[in-house]
Amino acid sequence: MRDHTEQQFLSIIKEYERVIYKVCYLYATKNAPLNDLYQEVVLNIWKAFGKFRGESKISTWIYRIALNTCISFIRKEKNIPEVVTLTQEANWMTDDQDELQVMLKELHLLINQLGQLDKSIILLYLEEKSYEEISEITGLTVTNVATKLSRIKERLRKMNVENNKR
Repeated sequence: MRDHTEQQFLSIIKEYERVIYKVCYLYATKNAPLNDLYQEVVLNIWKAFGKFRGESKISTWIYRIALNTCISFIRKEKNIPEVVTLTQEANWMTDDQDELQVMLKELHLLINQLGQLDKSIILLYLEEKSYEEISEITGLTVTNVATKLSRIKERLRKMNVENNKR
């Protein structure tokens, strides 16, 4: 029985590895390195694995654990999220054209300037999650998600315009 549970867990981690890394990447700082966050998320998924009741999609459950773990980790470190430079660790996100890579790097730099909740919402949006799924993961109402997302997009547009003026 235990071997089956472990195999099931490893299979899920392998399937959602990129999702977990994407969440961790957005919250990584000098005091909360990417790999430390990733290990913490996987540990918390393992601790909660036996309690998963299937009342939501497994991806929703994993996003929620990943986001909560990263936010808690940052709070424990008493470290305010800061703009982090993109390193080679981010290369798993893009393999294609240089122009696309540059645009994604710029977007991630802007996103890293957002607050924790806003980062979570825009990440889920970029992962093409529905407003309902974002609501379920973050605990916000669907209306609140729509409002916040609209404001986040506008804020990112303004930040991009300001950066391009420099």
